[in-house]
Order: sequence, then structure tokens, then C-alpha cells
Amino acid sequence: MTGNPRRRDLVVALSLAPLLAARPALAQSPYVPQPDVDYTVLANPQPTDAPGKVEVLDFFWYGCPHCYALLPDLEAWRRRLPADVAFKHVPVDFGDPSREPHTRLFCALQVLGRVDDLHVKVFDAMNLRHLRLTDADAIADFMADNGIPRDKWLAAYNSFSVAGGVRRARIQYQSYLIDGTPTLAVDGRFLTSPTIEHTHTHAGTLSVLSYLIDHVRAERAHRHS
Repeated sequence: MTGNPRRRDLVVALSLAPLLAARPALAQSPYVPQPDVDYTVLANPQPTDAPGKVEVLDFFWYGCPHCYALLPDLEAWRRRLPADVAFKHVPVDFGDPSREPHTRLFCALQVLGRVDDLHVKVFDAMNLRHLRLTDADAIADFMADNGIPRDKWLAAYNSFSVAGGVRRARIQYQSYLIDGTPTLAVDGRFLTSPTIEHTHTHAGTLSVLSYLIDHVRAERAHRHS
């Protein structure tokens, strides 16, 4: 007598239930970012300017609303970076004459050593207060309001050093084939952004950045082992 097979299956299932309930849930494997899904790999790697460190470049435009949306999370992430990571901003104007003053503005802040305290304020001025900051006098007024005397600012803004910085920024974003902002580069080889990363989120983008930094570290450790 074989009995009712459905009843037998039910009895077996009930007898196994406590064992299954007691077994710990299997941990899900963490997601590993993928090339062409979460980041792109440059066909022509670019030289970096951070010997012994992992270089991260932030390609941005002060008037870009997407850059401004990413800014709080990116700044918080940047402040937690270890000493072996060199983080640098690179202004992008795509050769647009109306944006060139913003590239020049950033380069002048670099010359004066005021990027750390005024970078976010310039973003706020353009995106919250809707200041255009395309006129040299208007920019000088803004800087005077933020502690940089007009004459000192204008001397830097119109200097050969700033003109050279503008040229370098253009060469750099063209060499990296930047076609939109924000875009972030790691070690002269990898690009990611909220547009590229598959979830299209700030958190996802920053997670990919951290992964790429770890990837470069691991490569270097392997080469020297």
C-alpha cells in the first residue's frame, strides 16, 4: 500500500520545515561593477599627475544642474578619501564662450588657493541665486563679497597663470573624451557618472568610484608583489 502521494509529500515537507527555518539565509554576493555597464574604459589611457597616488578627476561645469545635484554627496565622499587618493576638479566649457569665464573663474581660485572654501559657494551662486557670473566685473564683485579684494581677484583672473590653466583644462577634458558633466575619471583609464552607472544614482556612482580606486590599488599591489 503506497498511500496518498499528496499526503506523503505534505508530511515530508512539514518534517523538513524546522530544518529549513533553522538554516541561516545565504548571504548575497556583493555586486561587482562591470565595464560598459557601470564605467567605461578609455581606449587611450591618459597620464596622471599624482605620483604614488590614485588620481580621481571631477569634470564639472558650475552651471550644470546635474553637477550641482551630485555635489553634496560627492563632497561628503571626497572628505572621507584616504591619503593615497588625489582628488582634483577639472572645469569643462566645451569651447562655449559663455562658459569660458567659469573655467577662468575656477583657475583663478586655484591660483589664489581658494578652491576649498569657495568652490561650493560658486555652485550655490549660480544654481540657487541664479547669478550668471559671465562678466568679469560681476565675478569680481562676487569675490569681493567673499573676502577677495577686487584688485587681487582681477589680477589673478587676467593672469598668464590662469590663461595657462584654461588651456590645460581644455586639453584634459578633450583628451578624456568628456561629452557631458558630471563625469569622474580614475587613474587616467576609467570614467563613470550617474549617466553611465547602471542605477543612475549618486550612491551607485560613488560606489563605482570606490570600487575603481580599490581595483587600481590591487593592480599596483600585484605588480609589486
